[in-house]
Parts: sequence; structure tokens; C-alpha cells
Amino acid sequence: MSLAAPPILYHHRDFAFFTSGRFLSTIAMQMQSVAIGWQIYSITNSAFALGLVGLCQFAPMFLLTLPAGDISDRIDQRKVLAAAMTVQAVSSALFLLLSFSHVSKVWPFYAVLVLFGAARGFSGPAGQSLVAFLVPEEKLARSIALSSSVFTTAVIAGPALGGFLYAFGPFVTYSVCCLCFLCAATLTVVLGGRRRTETVTAGSRLDRVAEGVRFVRSRPVILGAISLDLFAVLLGGAVALLPIYARDILHAGPIGLGFLRAAPAVGAALTSLTLAKFPIERHTGIVMFSAVAVFGIATIVFGLSTSFPLSLAALFILGASDMISVFIRSTLIQFATPDSMRGRVSAVNMLFIGASNELGEFESGITASWFGAVPAVIIGGIGTLAVVAIWMELFPRLRSVDRLQDVKA
Repeated sequence: MSLAAPPILYHHRDFAFFTSGRFLSTIAMQMQSVAIGWQIYSITNSAFALGLVGLCQFAPMFLLTLPAGDISDRIDQRKVLAAAMTVQAVSSALFLLLSFSHVSKVWPFYAVLVLFGAARGFSGPAGQSLVAFLVPEEKLARSIALSSSVFTTAVIAGPALGGFLYAFGPFVTYSVCCLCFLCAATLTVVLGGRRRTETVTAGSRLDRVAEGVRFVRSRPVILGAISLDLFAVLLGGAVALLPIYARDILHAGPIGLGFLRAAPAVGAALTSLTLAKFPIERHTGIVMFSAVAVFGIATIVFGLSTSFPLSLAALFILGASDMISVFIRSTLIQFATPDSMRGRVSAVNMLFIGASNELGEFESGITASWFGAVPAVIIGGIGTLAVVAIWMELFPRLRSVDRLQDVKA
């Protein structure tokens, strides 16, 4: 089997740099997530303190993502993304300093997490909107699939590498994270590619941000795709409860937990590689709804399972089906959005993704504390299936999309 890079990386230098930078920043983010979670839990021995890790990042993302999208539409996305990555490197350096200082309080870590979340609020919209300027339109769908596969590979490797490095001390992990973010920022600075040709609407920043929200609301395809992902992931957040399943239900121990955490990412990675070579070209609306339904069914199977192999298989399918949905949603948004609106639309998309991920973990924890882990996962899976049925009725235009290019702005 050849390990050669895909031809698109050879033919498009800027896309290769962008993809490499995304890989480095994502793997750094995953490594840092493992380190900060372990460190805060070691200091506090509190699950609630761990939950605040997600909320500390979500709060600034919620406040800044939409304005960041407007800024990305008015300032070169390359500069915005590089600046955000530089701030992320500074955050890693501050974590390194706190670790060397042997700080016994958690609030300084939370303060740095707020800074890191603010940087993510800018890097998300800028990075998502930038890819459309780096490759020709006819290669956009395949480029998004390849970028997603690189992202997923980093998501798989990052936690394991972060855990390995943390064995040598948190300062080692944070040093490597800082270096990765700086390299990613450097690769972003040298990007070329197509420049924006459409004029951004004049007016106050609030008006322009509101225009981005109105644009999403006026496009049922975009609104339906984004909100479907929001509610499906918000309800089906089984991954947040994996430690409970590994220890108390499957009795798999910490090694088993590692396999459980990797299973969805492996399924997503293999699926994204398949989509990069064989992108979905017909019946995309129905395929997207079907993928989210499979996501819900896999969540229910995982919730009911007491078999470790069956749980791994369910999580693998969960990750694979989620990647299909992500691929279609991302490509639909790129095709349906004019150049002058890409930053703001990507910001709305990132805001929804942030809500589904960070708040989904918080929601899963609360539901599990009320009903128990197994009922919480099953309820979430059933809720996901209900969302699919309701959204198919609410958004018939999304359901009827055939080719991705049919929604071109």
C-alpha cells in the first residue's frame, strides 16, 4: 500500500501548508486537553472542576465567535488565523509557567483556558472560511474531506501522545504544544491562494454580524444542516461518559478507556479517507439525515452494551456516521455561502459546533447525575432519532438536496 501524499497536496502548495498547520494545531489542542484535564483533576479531585474546563472555553467562544467571523470577512483570514494560533501558543507557555511554579489553585488555569477559548473563537471561523480560497472550486469537496481526515488523525493521535508526554511531566507536554502552535502559525503566515473579490457590506460590526445570522436563517439548507448537528451531538454525547462506562460497566480499566476514546476517531478517520477518494455526489440530503440516524442508533447500542467488543464497534460506527454528516454539512455550507459572507457564516457554524461539543458534555454529565449513565446515553440516542424525524419535516429543502453543487450561492 502506498503511503504517498494525495495528489492535491502536491499540486496545491498553500493547501498543503494549511493542512499541515491544521494538523499541528489540532494535535497540540488534543495533547493540551489531556494534560490540563489530568492536572486539574489531580489538584481538585472534583468532576465538577473538570466540567468547568469546557465551560471556561465555551464562554469566550460564545461571545467572540460571531464578531470573529465578521473580522475574518474584513481582514485577511490568514492574518486572523495566524494571530489566533500565536495566542494559543502563548496559552501553552502560560500553562508551562504555572506548572513550573507548582501552583496549587485552579483559578489561574481557568483564566488561561478563557484566553485559549477566545483564541479558538477566532481560529475556527478563519480556518473554516479559508479553505475555499486555497483550492479550485471543482476540488473543494475533496479538499474538505482530506482536511477532515487530517483533523481526525490528529484527534486520534493527540490524546495518546499527550498522555505519553505527560508521563515525563506537564512541562514537557506544554512545551511541545507551544512549539506545535508556533509552527502552525508560521505555516499560516506564508499562505498564498485566491483573495476575496466581493465587497463586505458596510455598517457597524453589530449590523454585519446580524447580517451573517440573517443569512443563515434565510438559507434553509445551511440553517437545517447546522442546527441538525447542534441538537444531534448535544443529545447524543455518549463520549463524555466514557470513563464511567470503562470503569463501572465494561470493567475495562484505563487501557480500555483509551480504546473507547479512540474508536469514534478511528471510524471517522477511515470514513474521511474514503470520502476524500470517493466523495458523496448524489442524494446528499437523504444521506446526511441517514447518517445522523445511524449516529443515534449507534449511541443507543453503546448505551445498552455490556460487551467491550460491541461497545467498540458501536463507537466506531458512531464516529463513521458523524464524519459523513460533518463532510456533507461542511461542503454544503462552503457551496451555499458567497465569499463576502464566509467568515460570518463559518462563525455561526463554529458557534453551533462549540455549543454541541462543550455544552453536550455538560448536559451529559447533568443527565447522568439525574438518571444514571446508561439511561442518559439511551435517552440521548432516542432524542437524536427524534431530531432527525422532526428536521426532515422542518427542512424539506435540505432533505431534497441531490448534488452538493445544487446549493451553490
